[in-house]
Amino acid sequence: MKMRGAKGLTCAVLFVSFIASAPALAGDKEQAAQQSADAWLALVDSGKYAKSWQQAAQYFKNAVTKDKWESAMHGTREPLGKVLSRKLRGAQYTTSLPGAPDGEYVVIQYDSSFEHKQSAVETVTPVLDKDGQWRVSGYFIK
Repeated sequence: MKMRGAKGLTCAVLFVSFIASAPALAGDKEQAAQQSADAWLALVDSGKYAKSWQQAAQYFKNAVTKDKWESAMHGTREPLGKVLSRKLRGAQYTTSLPGAPDGEYVVIQYDSSFEHKQSAVETVTPVLDKDGQWRVSGYFIK
């Protein structure tokens, strides 16, 4: 009888430990995704649009060709000018997004300022790719 109680207590402690660590696990994923997003944004900031496409998630590459991505960046990003500042607004881990397959995503928003646009919100959405690497699956400027 005592062993059953001890096993139950052990299971309860492990369960509580797992639940308590869940936010930390999400935080680790958010941090890893943000590092990937920051490195990817550095490519975009420096005008290396083809390389940013190459380093994006497979989902991204399936959605837009490299030529269309480069054209879109020339038409929407270049007119904004250089990035003057970029500050993390927030990052949210999720397993589903509208219009996207289920997976592990982090929606990251930055308050950004450009030479020709004082205030903008950049949204970068990395996904955990099949090889275990975080890669950008979406990018929007508002």
